[in-house]
Amino acid sequence: MAFHVSHGPREEAVDSNVSSYNTIKRQPRNPLKYSTLMTLSFACTAVMTAVVLSVVLAIVWEKQFQVYTRENMQRMVQQMADTLSQQYADEREWSRDIIDYIDTSSEAMPEIGMRLVDAGGAVLYDNTVEELVDNSYGRQHRNLVLPQRQDSYVTAEVLYIPPVESNKLGAQQEQKVVGTITFWAVNSDVFLTQRDSMFQTSSYGAIVTAASLAVIFACIIGVIVARVLTKPIKRITTTASQIRNGDLTARTGIEGTDEIGRLGETIDDMATTLERDIKLEHRLTSDVAHELRTPLMAMQATVEAMQDGVLPADQDTLATVAVEVRRLSRLVDAMLRLSRMENGKTPCKMEKCDVVKLAEDLVAVHSQLFLDNGIELTFENKTGHHSYMAEIDEDLIREAMVNLLSNAMRYTSEGGSVTVRVERDRRNVLLSVQDTGMGIAKEDIPRVFARFWRSDASRERAAGGLGVGLALTKEIVDRHNGTISVDSEEGVGTTFTLRLPITHRHPRQKQNEKRDLDS
Repeated sequence: MAFHVSHGPREEAVDSNVSSYNTIKRQPRNPLKYSTLMTLSFACTAVMTAVVLSVVLAIVWEKQFQVYTRENMQRMVQQMADTLSQQYADEREWSRDIIDYIDTSSEAMPEIGMRLVDAGGAVLYDNTVEELVDNSYGRQHRNLVLPQRQDSYVTAEVLYIPPVESNKLGAQQEQKVVGTITFWAVNSDVFLTQRDSMFQTSSYGAIVTAASLAVIFACIIGVIVARVLTKPIKRITTTASQIRNGDLTARTGIEGTDEIGRLGETIDDMATTLERDIKLEHRLTSDVAHELRTPLMAMQATVEAMQDGVLPADQDTLATVAVEVRRLSRLVDAMLRLSRMENGKTPCKMEKCDVVKLAEDLVAVHSQLFLDNGIELTFENKTGHHSYMAEIDEDLIREAMVNLLSNAMRYTSEGGSVTVRVERDRRNVLLSVQDTGMGIAKEDIPRVFARFWRSDASRERAAGGLGVGLALTKEIVDRHNGTISVDSEEGVGTTFTLRLPITHRHPRQKQNEKRDLDS
């Protein structure tokens, strides 16, 4: 007996053949609603706007405001210096009246520091100290407070012009500096008084208030806009859910030229198309069952009659069975060809081909068959050329034209006529088959290219076809990136027209060109 000892972590065997599938979709964690995202977007936009505005004000407005306060302070000190110059001229000295005037002015402007210094450098007045004393050196100060930065205060010189003496009449006296007056903002390194600071603070407060109101209004607008936008989106979602659950009559009812309006119209058109296709599918199932049941019932009845001895098992009876077998075989073969064409399994070999010669050869080959049925088959070349080249799959286009000729002969009465016509425009070549048959009812025209569909009038005819030819023809034209149209009037006739591009373009190339055009 052998033992296996593992000292590492235990490993469980994984069976590579085991797989799982779960149709339940994993829900995202805490998904944000569109309205919430829209509200947050508006709020963030408002906040960013306020931040940018504040930064701009802090950089530009603050600097300009400081320039303004400095110029204002400079103007005030210059006015004071001019006033003191006049008073000094009257007193001829720094008298007590002048100091009292300065003191009175200081009381009117308590936020501004004032200092007066005479020509000798002695401080005569300073409103930022408690006391000024007299000594032999003149009036001195105690605890003088000045801003440390020289650019934080402004000064102006007090000028005095001595009177002209009589013996020097006509002489010009020079100005003499008798003192210096200095202004600064108390308790501030910049020229901001308390009022200026209050104004500055209130300005930023107003900005904050405006930003807060902007955020609030942005949120309100975001909620309103989100509700306006999400309301049609919810209707579209509800309608899509109803359609998914089988209610093909559900419609959004949304119209408009904007993106949501066009989306609603597209959803409604899709639902209408889907509803029509489902109805056609149900009819298709009924038609296929009918088409298959008819030959099967005929064969079953004939075989049972032979088994019961009612009909002899001779060549005539077996020929009847063979006819139904061939009819059933043609039906299955047509269904198979249509299915392969729709799935893209049938290769499409695009080559340069003379469409005029192709149509002319078809008329030459089938003219005798039409004459045998009492129908005139003619050919018209309206291209203006004896030959006209186009890039097509000749075999597939020939098959499509044969289907149209077969329908025209089947539903045209004796004595009628069928015309095969070739035309062209700037980018396309047009192949048409026009008959003078019974025509197609107006309400039946949108369904003529559906599989196994035939009008009630054609079903009553013994020569009715399988109901697959036109569907196969349309698929061939689609493979050529072309279009097929039908014009018909009951009792007058029908015209089928194939519009094929002269130069074939791959579907992916066509999408790329459309995308380049849109961009």
